[in-house]
Amino acid sequence: MPESEVDMFYVKEKVSDTMAVSIEINYLNVFCKCPECGGETNVDLEALSHTDEGLDLFGSAVLCEECSRKLYRRNHRD
Repeated sequence: MPESEVDMFYVKEKVSDTMAVSIEINYLNVFCKCPECGGETNVDLEALSHTDEGLDLFGSAVLCEECSRKLYRRNHRD
């Protein structure tokens, strides 16, 4: 198989006894729920892995853009 066709990381879910679905993980298809509003937001796993804590999918939360702006404004009032 050519290298360009190899999925480095993927999610596999068993749908039935005879079928499973595999989906490549990339910057376009990773999402989480915003802990503030519950809205769905896209997650850049590469950026998340560069935090001081490293990549911790179970202990990390990502705010949506709107909630991030609200938090920034709240914390940076003059």
